[in-house]
Amino acid sequence: MSQLKLILLDFDGTLADTAEANAMGYIAALKEYGIELSREEYFAKYFGMRCAEFLASVGVSHEDIPNVRRRKIELYPTFFNTVTLNESLWQWCQMLRRGGVKVWIVSTGHIDNISNVMRYLNIDGNVDGIITGDDVAHPKPSPECFLKAMDIVGVTPAETIIFEDSELGLEAARCSGAAYVRINLR
Repeated sequence: MSQLKLILLDFDGTLADTAEANAMGYIAALKEYGIELSREEYFAKYFGMRCAEFLASVGVSHEDIPNVRRRKIELYPTFFNTVTLNESLWQWCQMLRRGGVKVWIVSTGHIDNISNVMRYLNIDGNVDGIITGDDVAHPKPSPECFLKAMDIVGVTPAETIIFEDSELGLEAARCSGAAYVRINLR
């Protein structure tokens, strides 16, 4: 590896354990639309699915998917007491950032969700950039999101390290050509 110049962090499940808050937000939003889903069922069958695919699979109509998604975003902060920061990874990144290494969040999560959690964890303003699935044409497992961050910063894959937790994210990291580390918070 060349000199490290860029750290790319997936957010949910890598930098922050948001699984419980996400589950409870979806469960509460779905209940308002008459769909009952238990926490156990969510984690057993739907955890890790993309939002639209998940909502369609539990019976949300195509027309209601944006509304349920919006409502989940509104409810999400009420469950932030269950969110935890990956402190060791965060402290390591901040130490390297003070030395000039750029730190970016690269996530398929929604920017509103990420920004809200970052404010709650008091880490907003401590990254150099954020790329979400809304910023690219092809979501993970395409490496487009990682390559876009590298391009913006002006670094090569050899100057980058990626931290990821999901299989889709790890496949994207592999395809980007950068070094990567698997994180397992659960």
